[in-house]
Amino acid sequence: MTPTLHIGLSLGALRHWHDGLGEFSRQLGLGLACEAPRLAREHHWRLHFHLPRRWHGVFGPDVGYLGTHTTQRLLHLRRTRFALWHTLHQHIRLRAPWLTARHIETVHDLNFLHSKSVAKAARYRARLRARLAARDAVIAITRHVAGDIARELRPLATPVSVIHNGVADLTSVEQRPVPGVDEVPFLLHVSRMAPSKNIVALLALAAAWPEQRLVLAGASSPYTRTVRALVAERSLHNVSLHLDLDEGQKAWLYAHCRGFLFPSLAEGFGLPPIEAMHFGKPVFLSRLTSLPEVGGTAAHYFENFEGASMRATVEAGLAADALPGRAAAIAGHARGFSWQHCVQAHIALYAQLLQGAAAPTERR
Repeated sequence: MTPTLHIGLSLGALRHWHDGLGEFSRQLGLGLACEAPRLAREHHWRLHFHLPRRWHGVFGPDVGYLGTHTTQRLLHLRRTRFALWHTLHQHIRLRAPWLTARHIETVHDLNFLHSKSVAKAARYRARLRARLAARDAVIAITRHVAGDIARELRPLATPVSVIHNGVADLTSVEQRPVPGVDEVPFLLHVSRMAPSKNIVALLALAAAWPEQRLVLAGASSPYTRTVRALVAERSLHNVSLHLDLDEGQKAWLYAHCRGFLFPSLAEGFGLPPIEAMHFGKPVFLSRLTSLPEVGGTAAHYFENFEGASMRATVEAGLAADALPGRAAAIAGHARGFSWQHCVQAHIALYAQLLQGAAAPTERR
């Protein structure tokens, strides 16, 4: 009888699904769970999801579930022997089970290079280098992240594969209007509402364009209180903030906005701009980190973050994307980032590792 090969996927101490890491974990998990019966039948793989108990069952009945505990930072014991363990992002500190044969880690960004002091960045860099050196393979979600790994963590002998994220197409989701937002033309920003998302630049744009409504949406966080205070302090009556929306509400915002704004200072990928592109919407990005790789020629780019300059960029981009065929071209670009492709690329890498052949590759 062919033995079962147990594969663990660690989502860590997941608190919610309302940010990029949560969306990545959910979509990859759902995609792999859909493949679980075939993988069991054809390859004798058994998938197990490692996440807090309140989320057990979210990926359906064809996979196993493993609970998390803080003691797993030091030692993680299981009766089951795992052939492969995949840590889904670099912020997870829980160890793989003892005697796991092979271990993959996905690196979403090295944003600490942009947000930490020189001394702290050096410590983060050293810890990440040591951890990845102990892995059998590393996945980077963009070529930009792979480049950061090669440049900042050298020497690192662990092979690195680039597998672009998929991005959910919300155009078929049943839309639900967002209370407090009517259909007066608005510009939209969706993110986890952190300082790195450069919300202050959006407020500068709002101040320079008082007749244009701006809707900010994302997850509740301590920083959202700061954003509310800044909006009130500057009397920006054209800015509204809406938190913890479901997919139907988010789809409604994408469908009804004039354009999507994302002047982020540091991204490993950047899911929301591609979500907006699925709706054929004009998208405006910073030129920093991974965003030009993801947005390509379908997006417009801010030259700086001064309010008047940003307004000029948006006005020109809205006019350009009103031309025939532009909305279809933008949506076509978005379809290049498929969760199906992402899931299949992960399965192929798992198979390589389980066969002892983890060569670095790039997959879209």
